[in-house]
Amino acid sequence: MQTLDWVVLIGTLVSIVAYGTWKTRGSKNVEDYIKGGNEAKWWTIGLSVMATQASAITFLSTPGQAFHDGMGFVQFYFGLPIAMIIICLVFIPLYYRLKVYTAYEFLENRFDLKTRSLTAILFLIQRGLAAGITIYAPAIILSAVLGWNLNLLIIIIGILVIIYTVSGGTKAVSITQKQQMAVIFTGMFIAFFLIVSYLPENITFTKALDIAGASGKMDILDFSFDFNNRYTFWSGIIGGTFLALSYFGTDQSQVQRYLSGKSVKEMQMGLIFNGLLKVPMQFFILLVGVMVFVFYQFNSSPINFNPTATKTVMNSSYAEEYEQLQNQQDEIFLKKKELMTAYADTKTEAIASQIANYNDGDRANRNAAKDLISKANKERVLSVETNDKDYVFIHFILNNLPRGLIGLLLAVILSAAMSSTASELNALSSTTTMDLYKRSFVQNKNENHYLKASKWFTLAWGILAILIACVAYLADNLIQLVNIIGSIFYGNVLGIFLLAFFFKYIKGNAVFVAALITQAIVIAGWWYDWMPYLWLNVFGCALVMGIAFIIQIINSLQDEHA
Repeated sequence: MQTLDWVVLIGTLVSIVAYGTWKTRGSKNVEDYIKGGNEAKWWTIGLSVMATQASAITFLSTPGQAFHDGMGFVQFYFGLPIAMIIICLVFIPLYYRLKVYTAYEFLENRFDLKTRSLTAILFLIQRGLAAGITIYAPAIILSAVLGWNLNLLIIIIGILVIIYTVSGGTKAVSITQKQQMAVIFTGMFIAFFLIVSYLPENITFTKALDIAGASGKMDILDFSFDFNNRYTFWSGIIGGTFLALSYFGTDQSQVQRYLSGKSVKEMQMGLIFNGLLKVPMQFFILLVGVMVFVFYQFNSSPINFNPTATKTVMNSSYAEEYEQLQNQQDEIFLKKKELMTAYADTKTEAIASQIANYNDGDRANRNAAKDLISKANKERVLSVETNDKDYVFIHFILNNLPRGLIGLLLAVILSAAMSSTASELNALSSTTTMDLYKRSFVQNKNENHYLKASKWFTLAWGILAILIACVAYLADNLIQLVNIIGSIFYGNVLGIFLLAFFFKYIKGNAVFVAALITQAIVIAGWWYDWMPYLWLNVFGCALVMGIAFIIQIINSLQDEHA
């Protein structure tokens, strides 16, 4: 990192924090703090919803996901537009009519207080964990590649977010997210065009796509019903729809974004905007990862992109074996480089078959390297991450981009971390204040009391998120891990809301007991790996609804015979 990179990085982050704090200082009451005074226009809502979901994990992990596994991950988002339409037609009009502060407030009106409190607590657990991971994810990676102190980096990110989120609440989050999304889109487009420009002169963008296709990176659609395949068209359309319905319709971090809208129409247009832009955005980010893959077909790459992992194994008794694997990898690279150039000109099946064979060797070497890193971890009693998907894109940035742009791309990553974390802290505070503190513990106080309580809860959740981040350890691809955490809870919560919307026969006691039973079963299903995590959303939703029906029938029969 050069001086110019530091100037760009620090200048960008400080400007966003200062602007958000200054622009939204002095919230007058709880409604202004939690719902932003209901002033947000549709484009602010749309960008805020996108920024909340598009954390640093999106921009670090997604290109690495495409580098290793290709474009198939985009199927994960196929259900999102369907979910946006359902939420616009069903959820938003109801929330607006009831004038709720949180999504869970509605559940007390429909069922009872204990069901509202349980659902709010489920949200607080999963979103509290996610907030810690949202901070930890960029911190662990930047720490590894830049040599910065991990805990210090976590604290810096956390404090920057806490400053403007405590100060301005929902409005501060929405305003800063517009600036953050501008930085993010600018940085990603520049990175994409630079990657393409770095390819050999005879390799056009079209030829780059052909090369990626020959290595199976452009296989977008998978219509199989194979449960062992995590990302298929069906898991995206069905499981993805349920996950998106749960996330955007019942997760307060998202509900709060559109509850700040001026009207039902503004809220609906904001979500439709998100639905139309989200899939192309994720497609583009994955395409950036595919172009990074093509770039490394003509430029040498490490056998594992995590520098800490490489350092660990090179300081162990497995160093010689690891070096041999790297040498084999270099030989494969040289042979494959010639084939890639030839394939770009001829596109013959024979060359494509040779490329596939070398890719198998490449994959085998990378897996062998992970095994050696695992052995080195045990030998040195360490817990270094072996999966390097999250390090691919940052490795490319630091080793290939010109001065100034490195600072801009790091600002992209940290801006995304800040925007998501701010939304999460804002939602955690709102839910704690309105669904638990005001409703069940301290009632009948004035507006100023609850405004101050909201700010204190924002600070408390911010500190807790920093503490979770400081003790976190992630062993899987980060973007998958966040979605796995959500899938464990979201199906259950969505089922509760669907029962509330559409089945007046079901009463509060039946739902409350069904929700407790379902959550225990879903956690067991995840722990014992019964199914790919996307299907947990469908499973949890169907299970809580089925159990609630059975309990309600039993309760009704008992009442009849009483």
